[in-house]
Amino acid sequence: MSPVIGLIGAGRIGSAVARLSLAAGLEVVVSNSRGPATLKDTVSAWGEGARAAEVSVTARAADLVVATIPLGGHRSLPAADLAGKTVIDTMNYYPERDGHIEELDDRSVTSSELVQRHLPGARVVKGFNNIDFRRLELLARPSGAPDRSALPIAGDDDGAKTAVAAFLDRLGYDAVDIGALAESWRSEPQTDVYVRPYLPDVPDGITGAADVMSWFLRCEGRRQGPEHVRGLVLGTARRSPAEARESLG
Repeated sequence: MSPVIGLIGAGRIGSAVARLSLAAGLEVVVSNSRGPATLKDTVSAWGEGARAAEVSVTARAADLVVATIPLGGHRSLPAADLAGKTVIDTMNYYPERDGHIEELDDRSVTSSELVQRHLPGARVVKGFNNIDFRRLELLARPSGAPDRSALPIAGDDDGAKTAVAAFLDRLGYDAVDIGALAESWRSEPQTDVYVRPYLPDVPDGITGAADVMSWFLRCEGRRQGPEHVRGLVLGTARRSPAEARESLG
């Protein structure tokens, strides 16, 4: 039987993961903080294989859970229901949105370590956090395709990372293991592997914010293979200040 993918959050990244999962023949259960009734149109648009449920039901029903909510709300994730689950953490820290979190500001932990602390019974793997929602769908390719891209993952449990790598493969990506959750900052905003490598160069003459956004939404992606992704990750030697971060996902 195909694994059931649970989505906690139905924003842009979550929706892209859902569509890729359904295209790969997987069942998707999605939830948000406002209840399944608010997702009726969303799952209808996604098509057969998708259904909405309460957060706790989604957590219990899924074989693999994708937590894709603003990081500031990570404590709303149901720890008891997620115990024993592999949880893909797509969340990035943006202080202007999430509020300042002292441990992240002073870099004593990574955001994924914070999520793992809240979910002690789960196996947290960082993933899908370094690519924007449009390129996530546009760059997906079958296994073995010469123009296939890779995405970094990080986690403390090798078995969980193996499961996430298999999931990525099914969705159309190779996985690059960048280490433990303590190393997950290497794919965070303002690092060399965050978003921009997957985008083509901005054409000359596009300068205003509205024009840049229009280009961003319509442009194609740029392949980033495993070796290049690994090089970009290793090339980021230090963490950037949280205040410098910009959200492009």
